[in-house]
Amino acid sequence: MRSSGRNSRGSGSGGSSGSGSSGGRNYRGAGNGRDDKQKRTGRPRPEERRYDAGAPKQSGGGPRGGAAKSGAPKGVGGRGRKPNAPARPREYEAQIEERNRARHNKPQTKLPKTFGEQDGERLQKVLARAGMGSRRSCEDLIEQARVEVNGKIVTEQGLRVDPEKDEIKVDGLTVATQSYLFFALNKPAGVVSTMEDPDGRQCLGDYVTNRETRLFHVGRLDTETEGIILLTNHGELAHRLTHPRYGVKKTYLAAIQGPLPRDLGKQLKNGIELEDGYARADHFKVVQNTGKNYLVEVSLHEGRKHIVRRMLSEAGFPVEKLVRTAFGPIALGDQKSGWLRRLTNTEVGMLMREVDL
Repeated sequence: MRSSGRNSRGSGSGGSSGSGSSGGRNYRGAGNGRDDKQKRTGRPRPEERRYDAGAPKQSGGGPRGGAAKSGAPKGVGGRGRKPNAPARPREYEAQIEERNRARHNKPQTKLPKTFGEQDGERLQKVLARAGMGSRRSCEDLIEQARVEVNGKIVTEQGLRVDPEKDEIKVDGLTVATQSYLFFALNKPAGVVSTMEDPDGRQCLGDYVTNRETRLFHVGRLDTETEGIILLTNHGELAHRLTHPRYGVKKTYLAAIQGPLPRDLGKQLKNGIELEDGYARADHFKVVQNTGKNYLVEVSLHEGRKHIVRRMLSEAGFPVEKLVRTAFGPIALGDQKSGWLRRLTNTEVGMLMREVDL
């Protein structure tokens, strides 16, 4: 009886109802027990699942495939997925979800802070146009805290300024960002210090005839005096450079005949009495001496007509030739006679600082 029971346990899968009897005891087959469990839960065994990749659609708006009509489960895609869509692992779904969230949760780009409203031009663009370098190098100037706008140091990029109203400085020197022009001319002897001459003589205007903006000269040089003279369209700067209040220094080289007394420099510094008052030199020195020929340098902030010629003549040494070599911080250097050059931004800044602009 025991051996019969063992045989029926091993052959239980052959019964139609899935049960065997031997000796009054029933044994449920292992395989059929799984079938009953699958029937109760309504899910097929793994080896019987259908993959309806090519199930044709039914006409008339019915269920999509035969599996759906007969109550078979949907394809392995999960919820609401088309029967012909391939399955995707959960890890891949999680990665897609994470990428979507990251794309929509990006932080907003911070706009550059500006002073006031969004008008005007970017500071680095204005500096580049004014000749301070490329835009990238101007951005470096800003990052190095070397740029001021209206008295405040700027370190952030993107500041918008009005070139016509805002005061811009680099390293403490004002940058000429407006539509102003500044030139230095080495005036030859025989040229009249006017922009136009009714008598048809050669004048300063002959050197700037092709300029669209009207320029005017800063101060004067007499007809026979050579050297540097400034031309600009900046009225306030020109006014201050020639006003006695600001005392802008001018330097001259004068050719005179000697011998010279030792105290000539002291006389000039103490003051020479002229018909219109005393005139004093700020500096005097002998630059060159060949026999009786002397080349002397005289610096003064006086602006009266023929002042250097009159002072030396009153001291007993008439001037044979006179050249102005510097106007304030702007030196003549090796600029040739009759040549016109545009001042650099550094030179313009030094001129403005000279007169508190």
